[in-house]
Amino acid sequence: MKKVANKSESVKKEVGKVESGVKAGVINSLKGINEIEAEIVSLVRETVSNAVRATGSVATDGVEIAKDVVRGSIQATEEVGTGLILSTKNVAKGVVMGVGDVGGDVVKVASQTVMATVKGAAEIGADVALVARRAVDGVIEAAEETGKNVNEVAKSAVGGAIEAAGTIGNSAVKAVKEMLVGVAEGIKEVASTALPKK
Repeated sequence: MKKVANKSESVKKEVGKVESGVKAGVINSLKGINEIEAEIVSLVRETVSNAVRATGSVATDGVEIAKDVVRGSIQATEEVGTGLILSTKNVAKGVVMGVGDVGGDVVKVASQTVMATVKGAAEIGADVALVARRAVDGVIEAAEETGKNVNEVAKSAVGGAIEAAGTIGNSAVKAVKEMLVGVAEGIKEVASTALPKK
């Protein structure tokens, strides 16, 4: 009986060590992901704001630069073979923050960024609805963090996602609408204003 009790204690200790090891590994990985996400936002934000400043035309070039950044990020994830879902939110957030840094129209850029992201996702066969959700989340976060009109940015971004999905097909529109119904946490009027009733 004593041998069984000792063996049971030994197993519990090993399980405890495994659990602790896995927990520490997951924590370190998540910290690493957070650092990577912050770096993506910072890189995109700086690139966009510097590019817009260099061209001198915030009104027209901000949108084109945003589209170029989105295309570049999609190509990068395609080349690596992974990361589109993870990077989409951070790229969209960085684009809006970068345009906002130079006084650009963040509402218009939010829509164009989400549209470009959805279209790019469709071109490479990615989950359009999930990519749309991540992009909308990113532009809303950017608006919140920079003091922009979150309602207008969210409404514009959701509209851009639906418009882009419309160029793909009815099933894409349905999937995007379903994914975005609850997107604007705490912003109830966005869903009712931006999403048409069924």
